[in-house]
Amino acid sequence: MRLTSLSFSSPQPQAKPSLQRGVSLLEVLVAVVILSVGLLGLAGLQLSALRNNQSSAERSNAVMLTYSILEAMRADPDAVRSSAFDIALDDDPDPEGGFAAQQIGAWRGLLAEQLGDGANGAVACVTTLEPVENSVCTITIRWNDSLGLGGSGEQSFSTQVRL
Repeated sequence: MRLTSLSFSSPQPQAKPSLQRGVSLLEVLVAVVILSVGLLGLAGLQLSALRNNQSSAERSNAVMLTYSILEAMRADPDAVRSSAFDIALDDDPDPEGGFAAQQIGAWRGLLAEQLGDGANGAVACVTTLEPVENSVCTITIRWNDSLGLGGSGEQSFSTQVRL
């Protein structure tokens, strides 16, 4: 038995090595450029998410701090009716003003601690006698939110409540 070997020759002529030089290097370069553009896009997306998360945390803190001063106001309704809790954004609480002034001072300290040094708060209550005696109070908190939301600056949060 005799074995014969078959050999097939390639019908396509092979390109000269000089014409193939640098093609794979160019492909790698294009792939690196595309990958780097994609990674830069992901980095920008991450930065935007961090900004929005910071801004959201500050708004949540503002809501909790509003309820904080409201609980102090509910503890002393006579002081609310006598406007002892009322304070404008630019006013300083009276250090000898009793319970209400102490609570406002502590509240403003929490505002500065949790929302930054530029944070401030105001309380304004209006007491009505008819049909029943009650007070409608508006609590306003302002803070600098230039790091979040694309540098939009000052944010304000207001809550109106009937005590």
